[in-house]
Amino acid sequence: MGKVDLKKELKELYFPSAKEVAMIDVPEMSFLAIDGIGNPNTSGDFQDSFQALYGVAYTLKFELKKDESDFAVMPLEALWWANDMSSFMEARKDEWKWTNMIAMPDFVTEEQVGAAKEQLLAKRGEVPGLEKLRLERFAEGLSVQIMHIGPYAEEAPTIRRLHDFMDEKGYTFGGKHHEIYLSDPRRTKPERLKTVVRQPVRRK
Repeated sequence: MGKVDLKKELKELYFPSAKEVAMIDVPEMSFLAIDGIGNPNTSGDFQDSFQALYGVAYTLKFELKKDESDFAVMPLEALWWANDMSSFMEARKDEWKWTNMIAMPDFVTEEQVGAAKEQLLAKRGEVPGLEKLRLERFAEGLSVQIMHIGPYAEEAPTIRRLHDFMDEKGYTFGGKHHEIYLSDPRRTKPERLKTVVRQPVRRK
């Protein structure tokens, strides 16, 4: 079996145009996921989730590669919402809820994830957030999306374009706001960051 790279297999999901909003049908996929709440800029849980997610993802990759089931580790993705959505739109970030995720090939099992968690814990001794990590199936279905290029803090105009497109086409919100972080902010200038901004929709 060759190396599985979901970004290449599902290009329409991970490399949309930055010029035009696209409507797509997102299939059900598997994800490592961790839930949390709070300002992503200050929340310790938010930062801890990265270590747990990537730690398990790379542990799985190296273990499964031994069985010739290699895969490319995918970029971080996040779902964002709030009980009062005005707090989301008005950037009252302490009220934000989030699910950080990394997509997995369909052949990854819960048993393998459990074994990877145990292996990671044995290696590091302590991994904050690891107890919250799960493998789940997630389906969005019909969605609109666009590529945002630039700082995360300047996404508002891009998100408005997405929402305006939905309204013009007769759609409303059908799920949680979804972002895919294609760039490593530690190595990429803020003005060059690439983020897929996606919104599941349904007919009004």
